Amino acid sequence: MSTWPGPLRWYGVRVKSRHENVASTVLREKGYDSFLPSYRVRRRWTDRTKETEFPLFPGYLFCRMSAADRVPVLTSAGVVGIVGIGRTPEPIEEAEIDAIRLVLRSGLPVLPWPFVHPGDKVQVECGPLRGLQGVVESIKDQCRLVVSVTLLQRSISVELDPAWVAVQ
Repeated sequence: MSTWPGPLRWYGVRVKSRHENVASTVLREKGYDSFLPSYRVRRRWTDRTKETEFPLFPGYLFCRMSAADRVPVLTSAGVVGIVGIGRTPEPIEEAEIDAIRLVLRSGLPVLPWPFVHPGDKVQVECGPLRGLQGVVESIKDQCRLVVSVTLLQRSISVELDPAWVAVQ
């Protein structure tokens, strides 16, 4: 964890295309808490099948830092900028980061998903995602919970049992 002055909050960091891992590693080496959520995909070629890891939010990663001391982040390899309004960085809600971590820890299949605008919210009442709030989408007879990062206008989707949720 970084020792920079000021409160440490999560920020979205924009990175060059396909530089998510490099930027995350550089930030960790500088002492920052970097979070790069990813998912695995099994790709099949004619001669083999390989499992590959991809970022859940292509072009972005999350970094816990003080907005007042952002220059070391901005000068890191692969970093393009910090997500915000104009030139002012905007922190990501801690609850949104916690929701993404909970989904990843659940072991359920997760995928990137188009951003879902506020709609019918549900609360997961049982299963590995108990306590999580999100929006439910039904895709091809599957029930999927969509968890969004509002500032990035990006979402992820995880498959779940419809019996686990209650409409709020």
